[in-house]
Amino acid sequence: MSIETAPGCPSMAVGRKPDRQTDDPAVLDGILADGFLAHVAMLRDGYPVVLPYLYGVGDLGDGLGRRLLLHGSTGAGLFLDAGPDGVPVSVGISHLDGLVYARSLNDSSANYRSAMVAGRATVVPRDLRVEALWQIGDHLMPGRRAEVREMTAKEVAATQVLQVPLDRVSVKTRTGGVGEDPDDGEDHGVWAGVLPLSVAAGVPEPSPLSAGTPVPPSVSALAPRL
Repeated sequence: MSIETAPGCPSMAVGRKPDRQTDDPAVLDGILADGFLAHVAMLRDGYPVVLPYLYGVGDLGDGLGRRLLLHGSTGAGLFLDAGPDGVPVSVGISHLDGLVYARSLNDSSANYRSAMVAGRATVVPRDLRVEALWQIGDHLMPGRRAEVREMTAKEVAATQVLQVPLDRVSVKTRTGGVGEDPDDGEDHGVWAGVLPLSVAAGVPEPSPLSAGTPVPPSVSALAPRL
């Protein structure tokens, strides 16, 4: 990935608190792996619009390497806008890991991991669409592929996947506790610290027609990971 500016691409360099920006691919991989929802910004009739999309990350074996895969309907606006040449987008994926309580609201903060991917979203070629859909499924529901039937031709025809290269990415994170010092002049009788936050899975809820059917490995394995 790169944070350098490319023609037609906004600057990927962080202006405020640049020390929180990283170009470590492992950090980006973790942000992408831990997410399910991407917020995609685009222009629609000259007006900025941000929409949520389920996503995956995968390599379709066509020599273009790993990329972000966005799932949607063939009739959805962005997928129609992409056309044969693609459409410029910015994709945001963020995790709020904790609220940082300082002794003043001004010094309070949050722990987070965020990635912005900028590039051109293009339609995945029809002959790679099935594999792209499976890879999105593998990202969202690991192991589910082995438990369900193959997709029908009708289902594949009604579904579309856009791909966005991962070569223009800006990653910014904050970790740790409160910025404090014994001699900072603050009232240390006021509690300060971090309230960790995370996504948590609940108890699996079977459909009425699945009553009595054991919870499959794909579900029972994902729940504790969250």
